[in-house]
Amino acid sequence: MADGRHGTAPDGGSAAGSPGSGRGARDTVRLAVVVAALGVVFGDIGTSPIYTLQTVFNPSDPHPVPVSTENVYGVVSLVFWSVVVIVLVTYVLLAMRADNDGEGGIMALITLLRGWSAQQGARGTAVLAALGIFGASLFFGDSMITPAISVLSAVEGLKVVQPSLESVVVPATAVILVLLFLVQRRGTAVVGRVFGPVMVAWFLAIGACGVAGIADHPQILRALSPTYALGFLFGHFGTAFFALAAVVLAVTGAEALYADMGHFGRRAITRGWLFLVFPACVLSYFGQGALILADPANISSPFFLLVPDWGRLPMVLLATAATVIASQAVITGAYSVASQAAQLGYLPRLRIAHTSESTIGQVYVPWINWLLMVSVLTLVFAFRSSTALAFAFGMAVTGTITITTLLFFYVARAKWGTPVWLLTAGAAVLLFVDLLFVAANLTKLVHGAWLPLLIGLTAFTVMTTWQRGREIVTAERARREGSLREFVERLRGGQVRTLQVPGTAVFLNRGKETAPLALRANVEHNHVRHDHVVILALKTEPVPRVPADRRIAVDDLGYADDGIVHVTARFGYMETPDVPGAIAMLDPAVTEGRLRLDEASYFLSKIELRRGKAPTMAPWRKRLFITTSYITADAAEYFGLPRDRTVIMGSQIEV
Repeated sequence: MADGRHGTAPDGGSAAGSPGSGRGARDTVRLAVVVAALGVVFGDIGTSPIYTLQTVFNPSDPHPVPVSTENVYGVVSLVFWSVVVIVLVTYVLLAMRADNDGEGGIMALITLLRGWSAQQGARGTAVLAALGIFGASLFFGDSMITPAISVLSAVEGLKVVQPSLESVVVPATAVILVLLFLVQRRGTAVVGRVFGPVMVAWFLAIGACGVAGIADHPQILRALSPTYALGFLFGHFGTAFFALAAVVLAVTGAEALYADMGHFGRRAITRGWLFLVFPACVLSYFGQGALILADPANISSPFFLLVPDWGRLPMVLLATAATVIASQAVITGAYSVASQAAQLGYLPRLRIAHTSESTIGQVYVPWINWLLMVSVLTLVFAFRSSTALAFAFGMAVTGTITITTLLFFYVARAKWGTPVWLLTAGAAVLLFVDLLFVAANLTKLVHGAWLPLLIGLTAFTVMTTWQRGREIVTAERARREGSLREFVERLRGGQVRTLQVPGTAVFLNRGKETAPLALRANVEHNHVRHDHVVILALKTEPVPRVPADRRIAVDDLGYADDGIVHVTARFGYMETPDVPGAIAMLDPAVTEGRLRLDEASYFLSKIELRRGKAPTMAPWRKRLFITTSYITADAAEYFGLPRDRTVIMGSQIEV
């Protein structure tokens, strides 16, 4: 642990393109952004047709849905209206209107809630923020299961092309996933350029296959009526309720629409969804339903059987590419969530590598990458089929969706002052649907649904323990550091005998109230201070990015000519703090041109943690906190400090 905020910059980026000279140019830019969004945002939800209906009618399911004309109509209608209610209404029409300076996702909602909790002292918002952290924790389960189930379901198409290839499905899946994780450190700039066009081809292909299936049995279009969904749900509740645990697979990836809003903008994502993704997925579901009506034996793999014989191998290859893209998106999302959590103080500072000089959002977090790779491969070899993994998948998805819905309605009340009666009516309907899905997935608890809950609870425990441990360490550091102004007054008054040496020293600190431990040690033990001292505090604001004109604030601590100045550098929770860059923004008029930044020395206070006897936390949480601290990234590297001019001074604190 070292001075400064713990964190790293997650995915960022801008939806803005270069300005065009006319309407045609602007439309071209908008189309390019939509295509780019297709390659990042819709990979997960766009590959759901591969396994959703197959899982619903899976005969090995603990609660199988019998194949009958009435059930097929009911299931297809239920899938369609679930997508409408959860994706279209909850996310596209509602949640995406609640943003934090253009950024979306559950972490953006948590940031908003934390800000209001701090201002109003509302205990309820703090509880909701904790619930949001659990929702973010569930996303880690989602990010482990998605690559496994997506790539596995695509490669399983080989069994349809040639049944004798069944034995190579799991090894081939593992090889593809290992390669995917190995290339993460090189960045996705080149591959990213083809993501969008590949997904356009994917959606056109599955839509065309769906049309062919519907043409053979056009009566399936009756399932567009909500009466079939409601009739199946309430007329055959015992069957439909258990079917919901698989129907929810149709909405996996809905959170990505919201989380990636800051990258592409709400308009581009909405257009991509309404004009291509939604119609293509619906056509595929209805085409598969028609195929099952024609022959119930087609439930073994309705997605690939919907494709003509000559096109099945190309479709397997296209599906594999699409699922790799979906996996790439969720892996990047895991980097983003972990990075934002670190910046907000829920995880240690993580080492991050920017893989592109031009695109902020292309980042690589090694620790998260290798953790995901091991976890995903374990899932592939443990479950060995997409249908087995599907039992586990729905729990993470429904939990995150329900928490997002709950947080949105609170934000709608606090941010827009929406009438309570309207919020109550809307929340009652949407939360009823969400909780129905949660309850259905709980029935799969012993069949795999425990896995994402275990991952979520583990991540939640780690994050809340780290947050609590940081509070304890911060309080102890504040006690040891003492008042900054009193310390500076002692220096000015000559109460501490020091030798003043030429040069500039930059001491990183947590705030403006206390003196850096490194500065205190340098003065009290080494009896040395530099001619020019900059005490730099890094502050993470509850916004994604801080404009350059608000980056720096300077305080001369009451004296303008003693060579000691305090600087506060503000960063958003989606930015990586750059200390030399921040110092370079200082106005020479403020410092009277005295700072020699090219020769400045940087001082860090490194804290070594020890388990003490004080009852601050349970013993096991103390051990967890100290263990978690070992993954903290090197402070000098993270803050961009020059190695040859950085001095680290240690101290020990018991928790």
